[in-house]
Formats: sequence, structure tokens, C-alpha cells
Amino acid sequence: MDFLMMDWLGTPVWFWLAFAGLVAALTAFDLGVLHKEDRDMGIAESLKLSAFYISIAMLFGAWIWVAKGADPGMKYFTGFFIEKALSIDNVFVISLIFSFFAIPSKYQYRALLWGILAVIVLRGLMIAGGAALVENFYWTLYLFAAFLIATGIRMLWATDHAPDIAKNPVVRWLSSHMRITKDLHGEKFFVTERDEKSGNMVRAATPLFLSLVVINLADLVFAVDSVPAIFAITTDTFIVYTSNIMAILGLRALYFALSAMIHRFHALKYALALVLVFIGSKIFVSDFLLDGDKFPPLLSLGVTMGLIAGGIGWSLWTTRGALASR
Repeated sequence: MDFLMMDWLGTPVWFWLAFAGLVAALTAFDLGVLHKEDRDMGIAESLKLSAFYISIAMLFGAWIWVAKGADPGMKYFTGFFIEKALSIDNVFVISLIFSFFAIPSKYQYRALLWGILAVIVLRGLMIAGGAALVENFYWTLYLFAAFLIATGIRMLWATDHAPDIAKNPVVRWLSSHMRITKDLHGEKFFVTERDEKSGNMVRAATPLFLSLVVINLADLVFAVDSVPAIFAITTDTFIVYTSNIMAILGLRALYFALSAMIHRFHALKYALALVLVFIGSKIFVSDFLLDGDKFPPLLSLGVTMGLIAGGIGWSLWTTRGALASR
């Protein structure tokens, strides 16, 4: 019992174990019960499953609010909404990756699931590194803040363009250093096939595995924005990690609905740009204008949710004609 009450990264061990148990249970339920067999997921099912994951995330946030206090609770919700919104904006890239590798929708869910399991580990490593930097060198928080402001301004003026996955250096390197099958082999990431030259049986990766690798690399790029954003809200490692992971866990469920209507969220990019500028500016305002006093968490949550909701609402309103014409 003493071990469970010990602090690890500023939070009792039992908090971390409870979160790990929740993630494990959700993953097992998803893979072992809901999707034992590969199949296509419709928009209605995608939205229902996404609502389930968001409800779990909200309940977890309420638990943090009760167990750790209102301030950590509001910071969790702020981080969750920012990460969820950034995930929505990144669905377009994931959709392009699946299209490039010609992955049927019935296999996409399994690839996303294994990708998210990898993200849980990779995000943990990035957050641990960021936490160590901020704890030992507080001034790095100003670098994070400046980076967020610069990224937000760049997003406001950047033009939309689809990435050329064929020219991605990782894809080209893997294709030249690994044996890749020409065709899919169901849900398998690796298969054994006969080499045409030697006649021997050799191990080969499938296009499904290659798409999984590229999706994970894309998430590392996405994390360059999201991890500094949550550190600009709080340096509590537990809040940073859990808000990130809870937002990502439901992404695979939401993906199938969003990928069918991502064209309707054109204004979300600008809302997210303003959120990043606001979050980055908040650090300088707190330390230099408020003499170190905390920026009101409730105000921060309200501004963040207002900008994201405004971007989604404006996107849906301005594209309502496109939906009616279908």
C-alpha cells in the first residue's frame, strides 16, 4: 500500500496504475470484443463509438477534478480539447496515407489501433523528455511558447497542399531496404513468400505495415505542435500525458466519420492557429504581465473551447450547401 501512495512524476503511483488499467481495458474491449473481425465501419457506428470514447474521457476528467482539484481538472480538459482538435486536423494526412497505399477501409481500423498503441509509448517518451527539460531548465518553456506562437502565425498564412507521400524519404528508404509485397495480405503486416530469383522462402512486409510506419512517423510530426501546447498549459506530467492519450484513443473511432467529411472543416485550421498563439502568449502574459500569477484556468479553457467551437461551427455553416447537394 505504501508503494501505491508513493509519488511518481508528481502524482501517486495508483493514479498512474488506474490510468494504465483504463487504457488496457479500453484497448482489449475495442480489439477483442468490438472488432474481432476486420470489417468496414460506417459513419453512424463511427460517431457512436467516438461518443463513447469522449464520454469516458470526460468521466476521467471529472475524476481528476474530484481527486486532484479544480485547477488540474480544468487543465486536463483544456489539454484534451486542444489535442482532440489537432487530431481532427490531422485526419486528412492519415486518409492520404491510406489512399496512397490502397488500404481498404476494413483493414484501416486495425492499422490505426496498432498505430495508437505505438503512439502511447512514443508520446510518453516525448512528454518525459519535455518534462525533464522544463523541470531543470524552466526557460525552455519560453522556447515552447515562442514556437507555438510562430507555428500559429505560420498556420494562418500557410496554403493547403497535400503532402507527396511517394517522395517521403522514409518511404523511399524502407522500400529500398526492405522486401515489400506488391499486394495486401488481409490484416497481416508480414508474410512469407517465395523469392523469384533464389526460390527460397523469405520474410516480407506488406503495404499495411508500411502505412503503419508512415502514420506513426506522421504522429511524431503532429506531436511537435501538441506536446509544447499542453506544456504551455501545465507542467504536471500526469495531466499532460493523460489528456494527450485520452484524446488520441478515440481518434481511430472518429476517423471514419471525419475522413468522409474532412472537406467541411476548412476553417478549423485557422481556429487551431489562434489557439496555439493564445496558449503560447499565455506563458509570457503570466510571467511578465501578471508577475508570475497563474493565468485563470477557467478563462483559458473558455477561450480554447470557444475558438475550437467557432472554427468547427463556421466550417459546417459555410459548407452546408455542399452537404445538401450530395
